[in-house]
Amino acid sequence: MSQIKTISEEIADLESGAAPAVLQVDARRRLPATGIAWSENLIVTAHHVVESEDDIRIGAADGIQIGATLLGRDPHNDLALLRVDGALTPANWAANDALRIGNLALALGRPGQNIKATAGIISGVVGASDIQRGRDKLRVRMGMGPPSKGQGRRRRRQRAFAREWDGALAGGFIQTDVTMYPGFSGGPLISADGHVHGMNTSGFMRGISVAIPVSSIRQSVAALLKDGSIQRGYLGIGVQEARLPDSVAEALDQERGLLIVSVEADSPAASAGLIIGDILTALDGQSIEHVDELQLLLTRLAVDSETSTGFVRGGALQEGSVVIGAT
Repeated sequence: MSQIKTISEEIADLESGAAPAVLQVDARRRLPATGIAWSENLIVTAHHVVESEDDIRIGAADGIQIGATLLGRDPHNDLALLRVDGALTPANWAANDALRIGNLALALGRPGQNIKATAGIISGVVGASDIQRGRDKLRVRMGMGPPSKGQGRRRRRQRAFAREWDGALAGGFIQTDVTMYPGFSGGPLISADGHVHGMNTSGFMRGISVAIPVSSIRQSVAALLKDGSIQRGYLGIGVQEARLPDSVAEALDQERGLLIVSVEADSPAASAGLIIGDILTALDGQSIEHVDELQLLLTRLAVDSETSTGFVRGGALQEGSVVIGAT
């Protein structure tokens, strides 16, 4: 058997091995989408494909249709969690986000009874600013109007918040070059070892294939099972980007920070002693130059946790701490 044929058969084996955990999700007026069995009675799918909450139907690999209940949503990660009464075959979920740029990946979908597949490579990490621009365009397409003035202002090239470490993907969203056919949203992204490393979605950016990494899925599922909703970190400040004094910029090796223009009374920021005119430069040890970097950090920090802050006051760099609140 030739090497190409061997690889071809191995890819086909990946599909057949994952197929039982790939489900049809019928919760919108147009073409059904896809879901992944998280456990024997839980399904993760894309938030944007669950338009109806009252009559959600799940199509299994054997063609059987069962009803599902919506347990909660995480719009930030375009994730919805469903529950069914019945025993599903859980996907072979990866233990971590150990994909690397250049790795081969297989995307599966079940918009009909039969499964479909497409393959490609891991292209990179999509940063927070890219996702925000994609969401702004989605708002317009859905008839929600243009983004607010503050959102529309972010059009300059921004530093990607998600970074590479030793070639591995860390944080952010996974970008691939797989073709997202209609109905593939909510389906699995599978690595060459057969593990599911993410959930594919077309809900963020037109023309770019994005997958939510397994670590983010795991956090969202845990939060939705515990609280039924996602609690996001909250500081209670209004900010805008500002250039740092030259001496501070040189010391921190960063050009910008976030100028605090408002502080809500009795907010975490107020309790921490932050005031109007301070320039926030870091949170939880992560440097911050752009608004969406702060927003992304606040989605990852645990509510009620105490974390470090770095800020400039009166031209001098200072350090402090703040207890993260919840929205």
